[in-house]
Amino acid sequence: MSKSAKQAEGLEAHYNTLVQPVITEKSTIAAENNQVVFMTPLEATKPQISEAVEALFKVKVKAVNTLRVKGKTKQFRGRPYTRSTVKKAIVTLEEGHAIDVTTGL
Repeated sequence: MSKSAKQAEGLEAHYNTLVQPVITEKSTIAAENNQVVFMTPLEATKPQISEAVEALFKVKVKAVNTLRVKGKTKQFRGRPYTRSTVKKAIVTLEEGHAIDVTTGL
């Protein structure tokens, strides 16, 4: 396997680690404190998330906090269903580093 193929494989793993940014009122307030919120796969670990953010956005990560949001039981036209359980990662960046999630990669 060539060096560029290994590098592409590593980037693909990073892209799979960060599913999407979370853009809510609460995450916008957190952005003022140098924090960014991402949806991640349930099996993603804090070191994997930190490594992915540093590699994709070229920033220095100070800390990663994660939380699992259990899927709610809802009803649609009288039929019950359960929303998916998701994992969120709150990434705190070092001073002087920033990510603008509205522009994308």
